[in-house]
This record gives sequence, C-alpha cells and structure tokens, in this order.
Amino acid sequence: PTPGKEVKGAGGQGCQICGDTVGVSASGDVFVACNECAFPVCRPCYEYERKDGVKCCPQCKTRYKRLKGSPRVPGDEEEEDVDDLDNEFNYKQGNGKGPEWQLRGQGEDIDLSSSSRHEPHHRIPRLTSGQQISGEIPDASPDRHSIRSPTSSYVDPSVPVPVRIVDPSKDLNSYGLNSVDWKERVESWRVKQDKNMMQVTNKYPDARGGGGDMEGTGSNGEDMQMVDDARLPLSRIVPIPANQLNLYRIVIILRLIILCFFFQYRVTHPVRDAYGLWLVSVICEIWFALSWLLDQFPKWYPINRETYLDRLALRYDREGEPSQLCPIDIFVSTVDPLKEPPLITANTVLSILAVDYPVDKVSCYVSDDGSAMLTFESLSETAEFARKWVPFCKKHNIEPRAPEFYFQQKIDYLKDKIQPSFVKERRAMKREYEEFKIRINALVAKAQKVPEEGWTMADGTAWPGNNPRDHPGMIQVFLGHSGGLDTDGNELPRLVYVSREKRPGFQHHKKAGAMNALIRVSAVLTNGAYLLNVDCDHYFNSSKALREAMCFMMDPALGRKTCYVQFPQRFDGIDLHDRYANRNIVFFDINMKGLDGIQGPMYVGTGCCFNRQALYGYDPVLTEADLEPNIVVKSCCGGRKKKSKSYMDNKNRMMKRTESSAPIFNMDDIEEGIEGYEDERSMLMSQKRLEKRFGQSPIFTASTFMTQGGIPPSTNPASLLKEAIHVISCGYEDKTEWGKEIGWIYGSVTEDILTGFKMHARGWISIYCMPPRPCFKGSAPINLSDRLNQVLRWALGSVEILFSRHCPIWYNYGGRLKLLERVAYINTIVYPITSLPLIAYCVLPAICLLTNKFIIPEISNYAGMFFILMFASIFATGILELRWSGVGIEDWWRNEQFWVIGGTSAHLFAVFQGLLKVLAGIDTNFTVTSKANDEDGDFAELYVFKWTSLLIPPTTVLVINLVGMVAGISYAINSGYQSWGPLFGKLFFSIWVILHLYPFLKGLMGKQNRTPTIVIVWSILLASIFSLLWVKIDPFISDTQKAVAMGQCGVNC
Repeated sequence: PTPGKEVKGAGGQGCQICGDTVGVSASGDVFVACNECAFPVCRPCYEYERKDGVKCCPQCKTRYKRLKGSPRVPGDEEEEDVDDLDNEFNYKQGNGKGPEWQLRGQGEDIDLSSSSRHEPHHRIPRLTSGQQISGEIPDASPDRHSIRSPTSSYVDPSVPVPVRIVDPSKDLNSYGLNSVDWKERVESWRVKQDKNMMQVTNKYPDARGGGGDMEGTGSNGEDMQMVDDARLPLSRIVPIPANQLNLYRIVIILRLIILCFFFQYRVTHPVRDAYGLWLVSVICEIWFALSWLLDQFPKWYPINRETYLDRLALRYDREGEPSQLCPIDIFVSTVDPLKEPPLITANTVLSILAVDYPVDKVSCYVSDDGSAMLTFESLSETAEFARKWVPFCKKHNIEPRAPEFYFQQKIDYLKDKIQPSFVKERRAMKREYEEFKIRINALVAKAQKVPEEGWTMADGTAWPGNNPRDHPGMIQVFLGHSGGLDTDGNELPRLVYVSREKRPGFQHHKKAGAMNALIRVSAVLTNGAYLLNVDCDHYFNSSKALREAMCFMMDPALGRKTCYVQFPQRFDGIDLHDRYANRNIVFFDINMKGLDGIQGPMYVGTGCCFNRQALYGYDPVLTEADLEPNIVVKSCCGGRKKKSKSYMDNKNRMMKRTESSAPIFNMDDIEEGIEGYEDERSMLMSQKRLEKRFGQSPIFTASTFMTQGGIPPSTNPASLLKEAIHVISCGYEDKTEWGKEIGWIYGSVTEDILTGFKMHARGWISIYCMPPRPCFKGSAPINLSDRLNQVLRWALGSVEILFSRHCPIWYNYGGRLKLLERVAYINTIVYPITSLPLIAYCVLPAICLLTNKFIIPEISNYAGMFFILMFASIFATGILELRWSGVGIEDWWRNEQFWVIGGTSAHLFAVFQGLLKVLAGIDTNFTVTSKANDEDGDFAELYVFKWTSLLIPPTTVLVINLVGMVAGISYAINSGYQSWGPLFGKLFFSIWVILHLYPFLKGLMGKQNRTPTIVIVWSILLASIFSLLWVKIDPFISDTQKAVAMGQCGVNC
C-alpha cells in the first residue's frame, strides 16, 4: 500500500469500487473497511466483497475483518469480547419480548447493520470516547441511505429503533434531511464533537508521547481528515502469502513423518559387520534431526512489517508545531582504536549527528572502554567537522550520511538534486573531508609510538587514561546546547565522550559493563525515553532509522509492551560471493522473520532501539489478548468459543504473578500520576530498596520514573556532571541488581543473547524492522582466521549460557516466555554441541573408504524409497524457505558450507573451552576483531593468512577424506567391477563433505594458491597417524575373519 493514504474526514471520498461516496459512520468517523491501509470502500461494497467477493481489501490484500453490525461469513475469526450478537441473530437477550427486526406488511425490509465500524482494543479512542452525545444521530449513515425518523417519540433505549430505508432517487426534504431542524441538529452535533475532542486530548495525553493537543484541533478546526489519519496504525504486519506459507508448513510436517519412518528403518536394520560405524552414524543422525526441529519450528509463522513514516509525522511531528517525538540516546561502543580505526568510528558518529530527527531529541554517547587519548582527540576533530557536514547533509538530503561511504558510492549523485549549488558545495565538502581524514590519520600515526612517560594533553597535564586498567572516570561534552552551532547557525545534537572508571580488583564485565555505565550516565544527563546502540563500525545507512523505530515504539498498540526494535545487520566490503557467509543472510532474513511472528527477534548486539523502562527490569503492560495462547497453538487447536474455567484461572494467575526476581514495581505503578511522584514513591517503597536495585544515586533513581524521558524537574543542572561521574565509578554496581536483573545482563561474552532473553522472559515482545533501505551497515571480518575467531566468541557465549542459571532449557518455566520463543533460544545455546556429531559424521566417509565398510546395509527398493523421500523433503523445505523469504540460492549454499566449516573448527573449540571455564574456572581472553580499512586493494584482507589453531581440525578432515578417496578407488581397481557399485555411495558421501569445506580450502591456499607449510605438515601428520592406526587395528573385523586372514583357522571356524 501507498504510505500516507489520506482519508477525507467529511465522508466525501469516493468508493474505489463503485464510485459512490464512502460516507461516515454513526459516530462521525469516516467509514473504514480496512484498518490496515484505509483503502476507501463504502459499506455496501464492503458487505458484498465479504459475502460474495474475494473477502480481501483490493489494495493490501488483507482479509476484511467483521465490523460490528455486519453479518458473519465463513472464515471470520472467533470473537470472545462483548459483541453485537443480539443484532446479528435477531433476538433480544433480555426478556425476549423485543420488537421484530423486520416490519412485515410494509413492503420493505429494515437494514439491521449498524454503521459504526469495529475498532480494535488498541486503537486510539474515538472522539466521543464511546459515549453518545445528545443530539447525535447515531444511525444516520449516508452510505446505507437509512435514517431514523427525526420526529420519533421517546422509546426505551434498550429496545432497537426501527430504521427506514432512504430511496436515493427521492427528494431528501421529504425525509427531513434538509430541513432547518435537521441542519440545527447536525450543527449542534459538530460543536459537541469538537468539545469532546478536546476532552479526549486531555484524557489521553500520553498518546502523543507526553502531552500536547491532538491532531485536528488547529486554529481553524481542521477537517476530520487529519484526525482519522492520526488514528491509523503507524505500522502493519504484512503476512506471507498463504499459498507459499501453507505449502511450506505441509512439507515440514511431511518431512517430520518421513523422518520417523527413516529412523524406524535405520534403527531396525543395523550393519552386522560394521556395528560401531552404524551406531555412531545413527546417533549423529538423531542429533541432526533434533537440531533441525529446534531450528525449524520457530520459523512456523514468519511475517513482514511495514511502517508509515508520514503517519508518525502527522501524529507527533507536524510542521510548524513543537515536535512531540520522544528523545533518544544513542550509544556507540569502542575499545581499541588501533583495531577499530578512529576514522570508522568518526563516520559512525557523523551519521548519527546528521540523522533526520529533531536535534534537541538526539544525544550521542561514545563509550571508550580503552581510555585511549587517540579516541578522545579524534572525537574532538569529529565534532569540529560535524559543524560543516551536518548542515550539508540536511540541506541536500543525501544518503548515507557517513562521508566515507557517501563519497565512495558509484552512483549518479546528481539524481533528484535540484539545487544548482549542489555540485559546487559537494566538491568543497569532499575537499573538507579529505583534509579531515589527513588530520585523523596523523593522529593515528602519532599514536603508534607511545611515549615512555605516557600521553600528555594540550595543557601539559598527563592523560588520565594512560593506564587502561587503572584510571578515573572521564566525561567530556563536545556538542549540544552549550557546544556551539553549525555553520548555518543551527544547534547540533549532543555529543558526549564517556570512559568509565576502572580499578584493579573490580570486575568490569567487558562490553556489558560499559553499556550499563552508558545507561546511567545518559539517564543523568539527558534521559532519553529510548536507547539505541550500535557498534563503532555500524553507521546509519538511512537517516530515517530513528523514525522507523519510533513507528513501533510510539505506537499506542505496541509501544507499551515492546522492549526493543531490532534491525538486520547489513555489511559493506564483503567479497562478491561471500565466501565465509559474512552477510549471514539466512539468519537475518529467515530465522529472524520467523521469530517476529512469535514473540519477537533476538537482540544481536547492534542496531537495536530499546525501551529504557524494559532495561530497568519493569514488566510490560499486557492486555488479555497478549495472554492468549500463541498463534501456533491457535492454528493447531482452533479458536475457542468459550473460555474455560482453567483458562480463566491461568490468566488470573498470570496477571497476578510476581517472581522473586521480578521488579519491585510494574509499569502500571509508574504511570499512575507522574506528578508528585516524590511523595508517592516514598510511601510505596523504601529508599533502601531503591538503592539496592539502582544504586546510590538519587538523581538517577528519580530519572527512572520519567517514562517519557527528560530530566526530573527538581534536579539541579549544576550537579549533573558530578553525578554522572559518580554513576560510572567502578564500585557503583556493588550490591545492586545491575547485570543481574536490570541493564545488560552479565555472565556471558554474548551479553546480547542474555539481555534479550531476560526481557522476553518477563513478557515483553520485540519487533523486527526491515525497511527497503537498510538502516544500518557495518564491516565484517572477511579474513578466514578473523571470521573463525568471531564465530568462536559467539559459540563460547552460547556454551556459557548453557551451563548458567539463565539456560532457557530450565529458566523461568510458568512465566511469559512463549513456547516457540523458548525453543529458538534453546537452539541458540545448544548449536555448538552439534560440532561433536558433525565432525564424527564428516570423518565417517573416509573410514568407510579405508575399511571397505559402510554405515548402511544393502537396501531394497522399498528401503531406498525412504532415502529418496528424505533427501527430497530436505531440498523441498529449503526451496520453499527461499521462496517466501526471498533469499538467494547462493546465500543459502554459503550458509550450509560455513555451518560445516564453523562446526568442525570454532564450535568444537568453544565446547571444550566452555567446559574448561565451567569446570576448571579457566577463563578465555578475547581480542577485538580487527576492522582495518582495506587500503591495499579490493578484498586484500580476504587473502591474508593468519595462523590459528582453529584451522587444524577442518584441514585434517579434508586430508583424511582425500586419502580415503584415493584408498577406495585403488581398492576398487584391484577388486574388479563388482566393487564399483558400493564405491559410488561412499565416494558421494566423501565428496559431499569436501564440497562443504571447499571455501575453507580456498581460504587456506590464499591468493597464491598455496597452503602454508605448517598447516600441511600438521594435517598430513594427523591424517597419516589416524589412517595407519585404523588400518592396523581394523576394529570392525571379527576375530574369525582375522584368523582366516592369518591362516590360523581351525575346526571351529
């Protein structure tokens, strides 16, 4: 649908099907048939389409929902709320003595359909707040041509009033519609609507994120058009076409059935002369099947989403009025400027400062966890360059707003640019940026050699962060209210440098600790209602990224229960064929879409906008509908027509449930009168409980009650900086719940998974936002060794969670975490264990070739059918998955290849390192992945060889399979043609392994097509030892066969 579809408030818009006027409902609203896109359709056409047509909106193809007063049609959802069943089934529920709904003998039928449209519970209330106003004509509906008699006498309001049908060909004066009496009543009704609209504005100030007049109440009383547009949702779910999704689900079920028959055959048909091989293969296959189930079922209900930025602007950011958009604090984290080049960080910061959002609502916090003077100085240079760059971006509306990547684009930069000065200004700006790069690179060159006495600042004093493990907290505000203006005289967003205090003997919790320090310091200084964190190498590729997130966060239906909006990661600088699956397309475009249809995607560490209240550990505000069983249970079991007693008891228990680890108060408690909270909160909870939860900072504690952001009014601005230094001190978190229940959660190197899991366990939902233009882009390690080390870190984090108290296998049962969401989290933490059966299964083909055995007995045609169906179902599932997701076949194949490469290397190491950490307490120190610029040519880093022990296991698997293939072919040549048939199956098995490891083989050879000597020596040595031992031991030959072979067979042979 076209965003921003306008709806005329007077009801004069034409129906796009028949051309008649759409008309208005009884409450004065424009009749809207489709709540998703507001495509103009009159009620007669709506009723016809539902009864005899395609039952869908002509524009967005969403199935029409039944509006109140409309007759049901097959396929309507079951409704459990109070409905107009009396009108629908033509009876009165009271004493049963109501009048008939058809007046017989008058020659005409009465229209029973109410013209008021059904509004979901989450929509903004009507202007009448659901109460009828005296003088209002609720049944006057031009689209149905029916009216009540204006002179009707008093009737019991509980008894339906007969409605007369209006003949459009007759003069309306005969019905009293154009009489003076009628016009006066309509004018009176409009006046009261305006008054009621003002009441709604005062009653629901939070609908605009903090207050202000509601749209449509301008100086001249604007048309209802603005009001209706402002009521429309800020986003909508775009379902996957049913013909694609249903076929996909059917194939999944068929594959599950085939899998059962397959294992029934495998278990009941062992290989007698190779029992060990058969047993190992069956165990591996069972684990693979379990792994597939954990990965597959969370993708049962994938969805897409669509945002409406124009509706967001109409509701919260109208031109000529103060913006009502909520303030946002943006976090950028960096550690080592030599591995995370300052120029990349500077581009990320510049893209943030130039974002399309009110400047007084944006604050950027850069966390320097390495306390490097290079980061501080480069940020100072960035702030100066931003005074020129930001106005240039906003004047010419360029994308992206990171200068390095903007000037790299090989596109027609004159397209859609109408200002004649653009070319001249662009050339001048590019020259300015080149000079800026020279200054940054000079700082980097200077930082290569550290002085013996340490760094000194411009005033001659020693840099406080010379010792990165022992230094005080540092905060510097570069831009903002008092930081100067840009070249056009406009204010810039606030830019703050933060380096938290570090002292020996304190646990600092790596990135999670740095992010929690940013939460507190930002709450003291600016206290944005929402937080967005990005890595230093992930720049804003779209200047409207914050508005995209606000379409969900500030939506009245979603905002109160959404903990974060996650954007997909997209990358620059990756080779054309994505050799090592750096783009991770399958995960971001398939798995994450599937989770979005359940309880929401996982938090992946960057490109994520948080609700600050969710990070504080508060529970969400849930409706009864949110406590219903999830869509999978509904689709399997069907809708309920009655609410059972057990269901009601369970719902009440869920509504009242409070865990011992849950917050000490909920969001509902906060929203009951923020004014005067100082007195009320002191009555509700003691100061000690607050200090135990949030720490000893009265200013920070007070800020936690400001749900819409902003500094508490009682705060003294002069004391903020001192308090900000206090909340980033190394001992602030002692004996508090930071890292346990609030903020980023400690306990794993993958703190992102733990943090998102804790929020989902409390009942929050998350949203996956995938606009057509990627909102964020970053860099990825394209070198093989760097990529494997990155995967090792992720896998080790999963193993740490597996052996922690937060393991999703047993954590928080009976809570608000949905079943399939739990399954997805279980899959996320157990996948490294798959490396054990995987490496065994990859070695099996070589063993079969070396010993002339096989894992499968001779099979009949009937048994062969199971194998054919098994492979067919695997491919069918993959093809249908690619069909609904839009992922390419090459991306899918690269993902499959790297699953084997990572499983035989990084995941295997992660399992053993995780066990050592849990059982022996041996910790592993990780270095930051290098994000150096590719200055030596396109993809030069791709061919650089870096030694790591992670390369040995997959290289060994490769060599063993190559040796096995040679041995198998040699045996077949010596044995004659009879042995060639069985050989093909074994060779196919071995070639399949080698094809999966082919990108790894290319990475070993590098650009010169030669593998480093050390890798070859180690791998051949291990492979030779393994092969010789196997041939010598030959464990699958029985004692009788050995005796025959040695000529020692006796009478008992």
